[in-house]
Amino acid sequence: SQAGGEVCVCDLTPAFDLSQPTISHHLKLLRQAGLIDCERRGTWVYYWLLPEMTDRLAGILTRQAGDLLPARPGTAGAAS
Repeated sequence: SQAGGEVCVCDLTPAFDLSQPTISHHLKLLRQAGLIDCERRGTWVYYWLLPEMTDRLAGILTRQAGDLLPARPGTAGAAS
């Protein structure tokens, strides 16, 4: 990423085995979900994470993963 955590599609394309339009489409979906934001500068669009939203998503995923794990003997919620 650039200074400030920004990145443009041109910087992401070499890191993935995907075309630039495919990466742009995924970034659009992430923006619509509220996980990233962007700004157009000339011909390039720069993207960055929204930490408050990614932290919130991480918390949700952590709780859901915990719900999927079997209870360990001797812990709260374990079957007697």
